[in-house]
Amino acid sequence: MTTSTTKTPAPELRRSLRAKDYFTFAFGSMVGVGWMVVIDDWLRRGGAGGAMLGFLIGGLVLIPIAYVYGRLTEKMPDAGSEVAYTGAVFSNRISFATGWTMTLAYLIVCPYEAVAVGRVAAYVFPQMNTVELYRVAGYPVYLPHLAAGLLLTAIITIINHRGVHLSARFQNITTFGLLAVFVVFATLGMLRGDGANWQPLFADQRGVTGALVSTLLVLQIVPYFMTGFEAAPKCAEEAARDFQSKHFMRVIFVALGAGILFYVVVIAVVTRLQPWQSLAEERFATAVAFERAFGSRLLVEIIMLAVLLSLLKIFNGNFITSTRLLFAMGRRRMLDGRLATIHSEYRTPTVPILFVGLITALASFLGQAVLIPISEVGSLASATGWLATCLAFCFGAGRAVTRRSRIIGILGALVAAALIAMKLLPWVPGSFGKFEYIALGAWALLGLILWQRRGKPS
Repeated sequence: MTTSTTKTPAPELRRSLRAKDYFTFAFGSMVGVGWMVVIDDWLRRGGAGGAMLGFLIGGLVLIPIAYVYGRLTEKMPDAGSEVAYTGAVFSNRISFATGWTMTLAYLIVCPYEAVAVGRVAAYVFPQMNTVELYRVAGYPVYLPHLAAGLLLTAIITIINHRGVHLSARFQNITTFGLLAVFVVFATLGMLRGDGANWQPLFADQRGVTGALVSTLLVLQIVPYFMTGFEAAPKCAEEAARDFQSKHFMRVIFVALGAGILFYVVVIAVVTRLQPWQSLAEERFATAVAFERAFGSRLLVEIIMLAVLLSLLKIFNGNFITSTRLLFAMGRRRMLDGRLATIHSEYRTPTVPILFVGLITALASFLGQAVLIPISEVGSLASATGWLATCLAFCFGAGRAVTRRSRIIGILGALVAAALIAMKLLPWVPGSFGKFEYIALGAWALLGLILWQRRGKPS
């Protein structure tokens, strides 16, 4: 009698995603609720003209980076994305550092949305602004806000645990629902508004110098709000078997273009409806502008529905991308190998999903105080991942480089490096302060601890 030593193959990630799903993951991971929750900060930084120019320029300069991601995803469809690209040509340490930094760029969005859901709901239901528990950096944390954030975190965690097909269906509904409402309120706003409300165009009114500074202050945070066009590669292993990898490039470019258009149009519409200076100190400036211009609470509530849809899709999109990066690092033994565990029935990475859900829930207790610092730190993290990816491409990752494409990769690397420099050079207006460095240091320290404690390959 012989004993069989054949092992049962480990379950793979479910393969069911198509072009529509990849678009909604990419666009949905890029456009969140910043256009409602922190548009006042954009206007204070740049004014109407500076905010529009900042997002337009910031989006267009990302085209070389989008090209690099499209080519690499076509050649290397790997859930690790940046981890796989850098790992192909650089050391494991550089690959891990890139993946860990990019994980921060996505994961940090999740508590942002968990906190924002309470603020959004409170605009429609003011009674939620009760039962103050404590304050963080002077901002109150209300029990209903916290409960709403924790409940939403639990729902997103469960959806992602139950399967990528369910997550994709959720993403499609919320993304196309947002776009439908966006078309309605953007059309109404452009018809009712007055371009004279854009004056003065820039927050800093020192002529050409003021225009440059105003645009620069907005440009610095654009990477955070545009992160997501490269989300599709994180789900590349979950493509339907008849999906052609050459379509990744098209999906990434369409998502990036849609994101640029969305942000620029929203800023244009809102500041046409009301003088931007009157909105720069308003909470939910977008809703305030429409309510003042139309005098319709119903219209505002429809816009808040769009905000809720936007919040749900960006939360879900960044949740799935951060879990796939953790899964990929666990599979490569850059982190604890248990992160590579796939649920036998749902075929989703169970441990990364629980980890991201837990981190999100814990960060939610910090409340509104985390919103602006998150966008600052997220911008640097995104740009760092883009820089590493472009450099890996130039050094031959995926064997996808030609002379022309190498030039595009170098341009992408220069753009990413410039975005990083704007946050780190102390003499640049709007560069990092103490709290941003503390947040980065804490994440780096956590990564170092987990790297040291990782299991060795068997």
